[in-house]
Amino acid sequence: MAPPPLLLLKDIALSYGSTPLLSGAVLSIGQGERLCLVGRNGSGKSTLLKIAAGLIEPEDGSRFVQPGATIRYLAQEPDLAAYGTTAAFVEAGLAPGDDPHRARYLLESLGLTGDEEPATLSGGETRRAALAQALAPDPDILLLDEPTNHLDVAAIEGLENVLEASRSALVLISHDRRFLENLSRATVWLDRGITRRLEKGFGAFEAWRDGILEEEETARHKLDRKIVREEHWLRYGVSARRKRNQRRLENLLSLRGERVVAKRNRAQAGVKMSVHEAEESGRKVIEARGIAKRYGGRELVRGFSIKIARGDRVGLVGPNGAGKTTLINMLTGALEPDAGRVKFGTNLEVATLDQKRDQLDPERSVAATLTGGSGDTVIINGEERHIISYMKDFLFQPEQARTPIKVLSGGERGRLMLALALAYPSNVLVLDEPTNDLDLETLDVLQELLADYPGTVLLVSHDRDFLDRTVTSIVASEGNGTWIEYAGGYSDMVRQRGGGVGMPRQGKPAPKKHERSSTPAGTAPATEKRLSPKKCLSPKKCLSPKKRLSPKEQHLLKTAPSRMDQLTEEISRLEGVLADPTLYAKDREAFTTAAEALSKAQADLAEVEEEWLRLELLQEEIAAAARPVN
Repeated sequence: MAPPPLLLLKDIALSYGSTPLLSGAVLSIGQGERLCLVGRNGSGKSTLLKIAAGLIEPEDGSRFVQPGATIRYLAQEPDLAAYGTTAAFVEAGLAPGDDPHRARYLLESLGLTGDEEPATLSGGETRRAALAQALAPDPDILLLDEPTNHLDVAAIEGLENVLEASRSALVLISHDRRFLENLSRATVWLDRGITRRLEKGFGAFEAWRDGILEEEETARHKLDRKIVREEHWLRYGVSARRKRNQRRLENLLSLRGERVVAKRNRAQAGVKMSVHEAEESGRKVIEARGIAKRYGGRELVRGFSIKIARGDRVGLVGPNGAGKTTLINMLTGALEPDAGRVKFGTNLEVATLDQKRDQLDPERSVAATLTGGSGDTVIINGEERHIISYMKDFLFQPEQARTPIKVLSGGERGRLMLALALAYPSNVLVLDEPTNDLDLETLDVLQELLADYPGTVLLVSHDRDFLDRTVTSIVASEGNGTWIEYAGGYSDMVRQRGGGVGMPRQGKPAPKKHERSSTPAGTAPATEKRLSPKKCLSPKKCLSPKKRLSPKEQHLLKTAPSRMDQLTEEISRLEGVLADPTLYAKDREAFTTAAEALSKAQADLAEVEEEWLRLELLQEEIAAAARPVN
């Protein structure tokens, strides 16, 4: 028999005004459990967590806590103003008998010394101090609301290690997929006021959620068909004077009521993003040679060189304060380097999303911000659209058109910044922390948009999963102003470095067609002569010291197109199978088998395409090297 839960919320109901936020929500937390609480922005996740912490009283339902169980809650915006140092703030959270040395240990584990003054802390440092205070008493239950906000990648990975070693039960709210996948063992989905629980970690959540939504859509379709049949009987059937027919008429009215409820409870429509594309840029977009930047006595960028071509997607990662924004500003011409030079290609149209959201006037309305204060239309891809229609694509309601920006939530401001950046014609997108405050569904749509974007993308982000899904190379800070480019996404960078950005580099970057490291201009990289193209992770950036392709490579180059055609046909067939909305309800095993086969076929196709592109470019380089020099 399972032990009783440490904390149990049952049938929780809460409304704001006339709008119900929670209606029968349930949350059970057992000893040592690792739960993630997921749902859209505004679904009530933070409110439910505050009810669990005892900070908010629900209108209905019950809250039970095991006698003696200790609970610690991490708020999204912690306040340290009443304390002289971070150590004093953390020690204030200790109970009598707790080990004071644990406070210092946790502060150091999270990158603080304990001597920092709260008034001088950045957002990330404030978050780390609050995490240390919540963890210091070693509570039975830890309730963490967006613990990764304002943290850099190194801090997030350090926090994962601390939480993994903790004995506390965890409830996590986060938009960081990798963080949730690494820590969660069960998932609670808060949707339309109710909770559903999956006894698996976040990695299995999305397929499970999609199956539930498909079942709901099938049930709605059946209900609509039944109502159509009953309405046909009402118009053309027998007289409704008999009791049996009167009962049938009452059933029809009941079915109509069910449809009204179903429509009201229908899942919220997703964000619809489209980018306003400018004319195609030249093939060469940005070339930096030996650029450097120093502030005071600190060197943020030292001798960095890179070539960015049309279609490249370059991610920048590093600790907070390493100079990511400084580097990206130099690469886009917004900031002059102290040394070196940056050359730009032809016909560039740059659209920028600023992480600080300085472009937003808090007093201005949503509509005025998107239209520039003139008219009520925007031009997207040459088509004129009414501002209300464009706002709906980003989940804004018509009544929010005149709402001042200062009253919007963090997620709404994030969506507004995306709507603003994507409304301008561009062939270069510069996105500085675009994932802040965005829910998982919006991140999915943004990822798909970037995948289809024909231009060039420069991306600063601490979201490891988002980087893996979107970029073709990573420029990572190695400390002391040194930046090195690695082929592939964040996970590829970790394999090449031998660790994340918070660890010393052990490996070497994958070979590239043009070496892109912060080696001083004019100095040949020491690794260039020794690298083999077979080890290259990105086909666009390989070196070629070979004189000809091997027989095996020639065979692969010859057979790859037919193999890609076969895989493409198989993917189309499987997509057709999964397009059946009744498949999941009829045969879940067949649905799972088809979904796994589709995932494998897509991975195989990507692998074959990668190898074919590598060999094509390798063959071109061999041919170019063999041509006589004039």
